[in-house]
Amino acid sequence: MTAVMKLKPATFKHIEAELYGYHETKKEIQRRREEIMNPFDENPEQINVVKGPNSVREPGRPTERMATRLMSDIKLRNLEEIVSAIDSTYNQVSSGHRKVIEKGYWDRQGRTWAEVADFCHVHRNTLRKYRHEIVTLIAVKIGWQ
Repeated sequence: MTAVMKLKPATFKHIEAELYGYHETKKEIQRRREEIMNPFDENPEQINVVKGPNSVREPGRPTERMATRLMSDIKLRNLEEIVSAIDSTYNQVSSGHRKVIEKGYWDRQGRTWAEVADFCHVHRNTLRKYRHEIVTLIAVKIGWQ
């Protein structure tokens, strides 16, 4: 669990921001999937268009088109990669680290880091070490190290 890696301060803050917004990111993934799977077509000309047997139509295979759109959406892939890295890290770390993630990032409720340390029954320096290890593991999984 000892990761001796120096992250850039901006990278550290960005990953912490992703941890704070983890639950919102999961909701955004669901919204993005819904947008891709159920696109809204504003073109009023196509609402009541009736095509005859000899008219030019789009090729079939709607399932393949849908899967292609889901797989090729860059924003969706990035969001899923971040959530996957956080989930994987959360499942990999010890219960002390999990408590820091839960109380320090997900359920902070305006607590300072000193209050989070007291709540988790660890010293502030231990909490700082846990935070660094958590963020470093996520950075490695995403490839931002």
